[in-house]
Amino acid sequence: MQNLYTRTSNVKLLTKIKQALTHFTKTEWYIFLGLLVVLAVSTFGILRNINQSFLTKVPMVGGTLTEGIIGTPRFINPVLASTDADRDMVSIVYGGLMRKDVHGDLVPDIAEKFTASENGLEYTFTLKDNILFHDDTRVTATDIVFTINKIKDGIVKSPIKSNWNGISVEKLSDLVVKFTLNQPYASFLDNATVGIMPEHLWKDSPIELNDLNINPVGTGSYKISKVGKLSGGGVDYYDLTYFKDFSLGTPYIKKITLKFYQNEEDLITALENRKVEQISSISPEKAVLLSEKGYHISSSVLPRVFGLFFNQNQNQIFTNRNVIKAINLGINKDKIIQEVLSGYGVVTDDPIPPNMIEYQELNSKNKDTYEDKFKEAENILAKDGWKKNEEGFLAKTTTDKNKKTASSTIEFSISTGNAPELATSANFIKQDLERLGIKVEVKTFDIGNLNQIVIRPRKYDSLLFGQIINNESDLFAFWHSSQRKDPGLNVAMYTNTKTDKILEEAFITIDEESRIKKYLQFENEIKKDLPAVFLYSPDFIYVTSKNIKNLSIRNIVSTQDRFLNMHLWYTKTDNVWKVFSN
Repeated sequence: MQNLYTRTSNVKLLTKIKQALTHFTKTEWYIFLGLLVVLAVSTFGILRNINQSFLTKVPMVGGTLTEGIIGTPRFINPVLASTDADRDMVSIVYGGLMRKDVHGDLVPDIAEKFTASENGLEYTFTLKDNILFHDDTRVTATDIVFTINKIKDGIVKSPIKSNWNGISVEKLSDLVVKFTLNQPYASFLDNATVGIMPEHLWKDSPIELNDLNINPVGTGSYKISKVGKLSGGGVDYYDLTYFKDFSLGTPYIKKITLKFYQNEEDLITALENRKVEQISSISPEKAVLLSEKGYHISSSVLPRVFGLFFNQNQNQIFTNRNVIKAINLGINKDKIIQEVLSGYGVVTDDPIPPNMIEYQELNSKNKDTYEDKFKEAENILAKDGWKKNEEGFLAKTTTDKNKKTASSTIEFSISTGNAPELATSANFIKQDLERLGIKVEVKTFDIGNLNQIVIRPRKYDSLLFGQIINNESDLFAFWHSSQRKDPGLNVAMYTNTKTDKILEEAFITIDEESRIKKYLQFENEIKKDLPAVFLYSPDFIYVTSKNIKNLSIRNIVSTQDRFLNMHLWYTKTDNVWKVFSN
């Protein structure tokens, strides 16, 4: 009965509406229709906004990217890679037991997990069960043992052999491998990032002659699909496709093309002619010009410390700490950053790179202006008895116990490479120090001669030189007294038994907090002894595509690190409801 009443009421309502509509004037019809349109549009807009509030952008698989690289790869394998082009390709094609993530932290790659003994002498890795090489063969512990033993083989002469001295490797099962160290090694897990080679493809031919050096097979995020060769046989470009079975997930960008160029000029021309979308290894000056043209420039401070390293055996003036303090204060480091590096770098006063945050954040920075520092330098020298002579250079007269007088001056030479950045920096230093009253001669050499006739025999007063510090353990090579002679890298000829002991202990200290304290002690010793004046750390400069997303270079250590997380890069996106985005 109730339903019948309701239906009757609805019929009466519709009848009344029809009667009302039949009595509308033309104007009233227009108003009515307009209101209907407004209602429809408003309803659609409300529903659309509600839908948008539930949507989020997510990466999609697809798209392409082309990058230009200076140089031509010859040894695309982790054992022999020696050039930037080699190492760039290795970082893409190969994967290791461990890998650095976007934060610079070490995470498992082809390994599922690892354990370390309490004494730091044994590391045992368990591999993920489903890891494949690009040829679809399974990765086993045999491949890890093969790769490490090739690195350690003295006949092969791997450039990273020294990283594995005193470390042995053994297969415990198909998926378990153990490393045994002669002594604890704080940076061992960095070693474990080395790419793993497929034993079944490399074992039957000498590593230097294998075609896999040009057409490599690894476990990395991208695999070779095409090798473009020049008429002379060299490599022109590589087409790489995403590896669906990559250990950390299928990459988003489907195709990456790497093109190779002989020099910076050709590289930039290719960028401007749209043959490539991304380039690196360019000078700060060129980066500024490209930025002015609208290109997107990314940069990040590299763990490299450039400084003026003093050879006390060659010039006794460097035994005077007051003189070294004055030199340090008298150099306008900010000017080098702005005029030589075009702002792509940071001033440093320490032997530990500024991007090793754990150490540097504990140091307070001197905020005095350069002119304040220059005046302080003048006062230090004046108190030490130095006065400018008629030529405008500092001199000092001393009397020995036999009442014999002798006059000395502050003068030395700076030896450095003939690269524009180094040569210009050296001349800026010369100008600053001669204003202070110190006589300086700049000597520039091509890189081959600098190494052979200057650095190796230690034939220099001072050396304008850069230290590449990939991890903390590298500080041992640059500052321990055992490294003073060639092929050691202690170019300051620095000797301090206390510093040696600190470096030796830090090298084997596994606990991070304890290790940081030791390196702070090391830094304090260097600042007391003043074997060098530290100048700057340069930026890595990367011209990147405006379409690329999720590319981060904030924590790179080496230039090839820019590719370590390219599986997370993307150019395509889609809108999905947030509930489905994870």
